[in-house]
Amino acid sequence: MRTFYQVLVNTAVANVTTSFLWWALTFWAYLETRSVLATGVIGGAYMLFMALLGVVFGTVVDRLRKHRAMLLASGTTLAAFLVAGLIYLLQPESVLADLGGPWFWIFAAVILFGGVIENMRNIALSTTVTLLVPEERHANANGLVGSVTGIVFAVTSVFSGLAVGLLGLGWTLLIAIAFTAVTVVHLLFLRIPEEPPVVEERAPMVDFRGAIGAIRSVPGLFPLIVFATFNNLIGGVYMALMDPYGLQLFAVEWWGVVLAFASTGFIVGGLVVAKTGLGRNPIRTMLVLVVVMSAVGILFTIRDWWWLYALGMWVYMAIFPGIEAAEQTVVQKVVPYAKQGRVFGFAQAFESAAAPITSFLIAPIAQFWIIPYMDSTAGERAFGWLLGDGIGRGIALLFVVAGLIMLVVALLAFRTKAYGRISRQFTGPDAGAADPGDEERVPATA
Repeated sequence: MRTFYQVLVNTAVANVTTSFLWWALTFWAYLETRSVLATGVIGGAYMLFMALLGVVFGTVVDRLRKHRAMLLASGTTLAAFLVAGLIYLLQPESVLADLGGPWFWIFAAVILFGGVIENMRNIALSTTVTLLVPEERHANANGLVGSVTGIVFAVTSVFSGLAVGLLGLGWTLLIAIAFTAVTVVHLLFLRIPEEPPVVEERAPMVDFRGAIGAIRSVPGLFPLIVFATFNNLIGGVYMALMDPYGLQLFAVEWWGVVLAFASTGFIVGGLVVAKTGLGRNPIRTMLVLVVVMSAVGILFTIRDWWWLYALGMWVYMAIFPGIEAAEQTVVQKVVPYAKQGRVFGFAQAFESAAAPITSFLIAPIAQFWIIPYMDSTAGERAFGWLLGDGIGRGIALLFVVAGLIMLVVALLAFRTKAYGRISRQFTGPDAGAADPGDEERVPATA
């Protein structure tokens, strides 16, 4: 457990750094361009990178010791941030902020690539729960991971807004480079006890077949991933529009503070899971939480009251660790340890692919159709009874529609055969544990 806590803290610092720079890039892009399209494309590109590289990351995690996989991820992130810093030094900020020129997109892509590579560490972290934590404590450990995610979000949101507002993007880049270097140095002195993984001869560089085979061997696991994917599809709406809506209600420095307050919901929600677990059936717990989350999504922008938006985000984020922990706990129990990296990577890729679709679609729809319509007399007449007549009514309408869709799908999921199958697989008397000490799963010799 001591080693797990060290891994957790190191990953937390790494995630703070990458999220800090990603949030700063999003804030800077919107403030420089005032374009919802720009923030939507940046957010969508981040998720698209995750989708394209998820199985690659999972394959690497399964084929390397977890320490080496983490070191590879952090080293690549450091290199990407150094390249971004060089671009910033060579190009005037006015050129980098020009949406019509290539340098804005190159600069953003390099930073996002560095941030996405860091997700390999999150896949490795999920597998270290199986490796280092007793099975009966998996849900609690996953809740602790969610709580750390909240700490990451809180620190990131405050300091990203302050850094962009007070220091500018150049100093923000320098801070990110420095802290990424610190995590790499710490990793060099960290040791994770693990036997060398066995790699099959002529194994493909990207093992889609192994990931799919592991998922298909567990009844109901693929539908669980599909449901999480749909949840991310709706989440793409929030990813594209939450910052633009918040920046209409708050100055950028205060918006960071509001995000920090909301992110304490992550901390509280994660700690609750770490303390109490997820109950006998984590799948049922997950669906109940999604229903509550849907209701929050419907209600938190029905009026442009800053406190309603902040409170709604807090509740939304308090729910999220339980949903994430439920999926991770199921995979850690029913999937063999030697294949968990590929399964987590495939799930990340499959689920992440949904959000860019929504984000890329919703940003231009919001920018060119919904927002102008809701600002018109016709839009106010049609939806004023529901959403009032304040600012951001177009974005609010999209939040309400997304929440309603998520609610309907979550309620229908309770009645599916897949729900029953995966629940029985997890709670039944023959439910197996993914024991890293199993001779067949993790041989003692290479």
